[in-house]
Amino acid sequence: MSLRFLDQVRTAISRINPNEIRQSAERPVRVLMLGSSSAYYAQLEDFLAPADVSREKRMEIARTLSRAGDADPDGRYHLVVAEAGSAIPAGWDLNKDAFIFDPAHPKRLVHNVIENFDEATLPLARLFPPFRQAAIHKTIHTVAKENALFSILTALPNVIPSLAELPWMVGEFASDTAVLTTNQIRMAFLLAAASDRAVGFREQRSEIGSIVAGAWGWRAAARELVGKIPFGGGIIPKAAIAYAGTYVVGLSLERVYRIGYGLTRDERSEAYDAALAKGKDVAAGLLDKVRRK
Repeated sequence: MSLRFLDQVRTAISRINPNEIRQSAERPVRVLMLGSSSAYYAQLEDFLAPADVSREKRMEIARTLSRAGDADPDGRYHLVVAEAGSAIPAGWDLNKDAFIFDPAHPKRLVHNVIENFDEATLPLARLFPPFRQAAIHKTIHTVAKENALFSILTALPNVIPSLAELPWMVGEFASDTAVLTTNQIRMAFLLAAASDRAVGFREQRSEIGSIVAGAWGWRAAARELVGKIPFGGGIIPKAAIAYAGTYVVGLSLERVYRIGYGLTRDERSEAYDAALAKGKDVAAGLLDKVRRK
């Protein structure tokens, strides 16, 4: 592996602060619950704190939840979860920071919150297990899409200053691969935080080492595949590969944090093929937006 590449990655990742990600995930979240009966509150509480969570986690969750009758009138709540038909308090907007929980369809709450309440996605995923999977997959797609966008922008002249203010972007000294690898490392921090795992360079040295080691082989494979992908031009294949490579890294990390080990070689190959097909559509849509701008 090139020492120059390693130096570029080292310089790029120095701009990532895992402490900020950890602190963001650990932000206090207070949830106001609105319901008409004790049975409703019990169903909501059981959903947010499943039976398999630890006693410590259950106590942490309990401290964040307030029933309407026990609410602190001067307290600051970040999220309202209400029974259908409940009066939403003034100052709260339905499907923005107030959401309906239907015990018959509990996953609708997860979908609506994750899709519409970006502000607290990370702390909600860390705190409440039912939100974790959806938040993680949204993060993987977002970071994979960022890498696809970066691949498109670096292939087009004079567009980065005017079109991209990406927080992880580094200077002109870094290769495309170094920047994409750095963003995958940032994704590793985000996924660990959402999974309620330890976050940091030392704490995640094994995952970071695997990402950096895999990047070199991924770059060689990408160069070979660009000439073989049949969906036209050099920009879309390059971006689709950036999307797929990042997406598979994310899926493997998700499994590591969930059950302790990543994808097998066959699973990675299957996941890559599926992500590459999706990456084609993502890249085409991004390229269209960039050209229109």
